[in-house]
Amino acid sequence: MEPLSTPDQPVSLFDRVNYWIRTSTMLKIAVIGVLILVLLIPTEMLQGLIRERESTRDEAITEVSAKWGGQQVIGGPVLSVPYEVISKDDKGVEQRQTLFAHFLPDDLQINGNVQPEQRNRGIFVVMLYNTRLTIRGSFHKPSVASLGIPPEAMQWDKAFLSLGISDMKGIRDAITFRINKAPLSAEPGIPSNDLMPSGVSASIPLRPDTTNLQFETAINLNGSTQLSFLPFGKETHVTLQSPWSTPSFTGSFLPDQRRISEKGFQASWKVLQFNRNFPQQGVGNFLAKSISGYDELPSFGVKLLLPVDEYQKTMRSAKYGILFVILTFVSFFFVEILDRRRIHPIQYLLVGFAICLFYLLLLSISEHLSFDGAYLIGSGLILALITFYVRYVFQNLRLTALFSVILALLYGFFYSLLQLEDYSLLLGSFGLLLILGVIMYLTRHVNWYKAYEAEGVTA
Repeated sequence: MEPLSTPDQPVSLFDRVNYWIRTSTMLKIAVIGVLILVLLIPTEMLQGLIRERESTRDEAITEVSAKWGGQQVIGGPVLSVPYEVISKDDKGVEQRQTLFAHFLPDDLQINGNVQPEQRNRGIFVVMLYNTRLTIRGSFHKPSVASLGIPPEAMQWDKAFLSLGISDMKGIRDAITFRINKAPLSAEPGIPSNDLMPSGVSASIPLRPDTTNLQFETAINLNGSTQLSFLPFGKETHVTLQSPWSTPSFTGSFLPDQRRISEKGFQASWKVLQFNRNFPQQGVGNFLAKSISGYDELPSFGVKLLLPVDEYQKTMRSAKYGILFVILTFVSFFFVEILDRRRIHPIQYLLVGFAICLFYLLLLSISEHLSFDGAYLIGSGLILALITFYVRYVFQNLRLTALFSVILALLYGFFYSLLQLEDYSLLLGSFGLLLILGVIMYLTRHVNWYKAYEAEGVTA
């Protein structure tokens, strides 16, 4: 490089400023920082697009579930007996009010088989299931003394048995109770919504001297994604089996025994009355303060997970996007420093946009292929595009090959972070430590005040 000024040719202020702009290391670092801030805009837009596509997927699931059956929660059976309360108002007029005393079963056993079924809504996969449940158990003689109800107020002849089902659209066959081995057809709806807002019920007139009730019923039920149960028995035993190999056990209680393999899963729960915070009998809504739904009660069950949630993985990948841009720009910058090669900010920006485009490719391809295949195709295309471009930027085959290898290692590094979910923080910390160490080693002899100046260049 020729000297900026000679005794015969004094330099102008414009030339000095222009020279400072072209050779200032700190100015170049500041420009790179501004470019990174600019690239935050497309990375945030990409994350917004991922959330939008995920929302569209959820809408498709909701639409299909609305026709098939939603997440099902099974509660009961519960034995309910109405009673009449007589009171007088301020004017002495007699007021009659019908309330309900509810009794939970002493023993509750549920056995079921869950058959998964995948349906497609456009490009989206919806996880559905059909379950056949056998429910049996028993009630001992109801006692109203502890409830403070006069025995003569109890209307035993109007007692009924109710079974809570959260989404009635999922019922596929008629439900019949067997009470002490006698069949009794169930009717839709529950006369009292004190405990459960929806379900089926059957009238079972009782005598005051009734000592024991044995019940049994079978349910053929459709649902989507999740199946849960309410622990209404003094001892609640639930056993489920299914050919689905990726279950997630949810709710307030984990199964006591479970076995998961490629052929499916089998799980069993045992929940005691001491594991929950409500009694076996009560008046009105004694289970919870609100009757708005099932969510406030402790429940347990299983969720049928899809093996891969491409949107979750793509979102996790996109969150590393700005770090990927920074490391790529750092590589560009040190090519400038160590090889004394000028790279224009526009060239930085184009490479940054190419990196952002990778996440758009990853999102769009993963909706049709597996996430791993989408990552391989997207990274391969972007790596080829950037390699082709920097070949003409560097004008040096060795530097191009070195930069491509660095970029490929970065893609591999971030892919490893996505796979090692439990150890991603540990791997990421050591990876960044290694990268920083390499940068410090390569720049240990760089004179940052004259990083761009060749010998003989003077200001």
